[in-house]
Amino acid sequence: MDPALGILLASAFALLFAHAAWHKWRELPRFAATLAAYRLLPRSLGAAGGYLVPLAESAVAMLLLVPAARPAAALLGVGLLLAYAFAIAVNLRRGRRDLDCGCTGPLDRRPIAAWMVWRNALLAIVLAAVAQPWSPRPIGGIDAVTILAGLVALVLVYATVDRLVGQIMPRTAALRRGL
Repeated sequence: MDPALGILLASAFALLFAHAAWHKWRELPRFAATLAAYRLLPRSLGAAGGYLVPLAESAVAMLLLVPAARPAAALLGVGLLLAYAFAIAVNLRRGRRDLDCGCTGPLDRRPIAAWMVWRNALLAIVLAAVAQPWSPRPIGGIDAVTILAGLVALVLVYATVDRLVGQIMPRTAALRRGL
């Protein structure tokens, strides 16, 4: 992989995992309750899971920025994303569509949905590319500008798609059903 693309992807995923961890740390009891509601962990592990998930997300966010640790951090991130997809899929299969996804901040409750499974699977595939070997070429000034502009673009696209699919489309569908 070209190192400019690799740095762009690693930085974007570092921001994603840092944001995810940050909102969980802010409302740790709420997140622990959300995690327990999925009914996938034994009750005795519920409190520990509430700490372990944001701890793992924090580790991924930081270690993606450390070249020597990047492949392991990317694989840990892939594991987390696939675990989230699995947890959502299991609960959708159980018919428990009212569960909070746990993927937004404390002021925004979002019920789980099938698109979240696909989102997490797609993100896991892209993040797995970060663990692949990178070419050894040096990063120049134009690369830095490209990485920064790409990072801004990725953040804006992700936020836009997330809002569109996660909030606007469900509300529009609810309005149509009500008419």
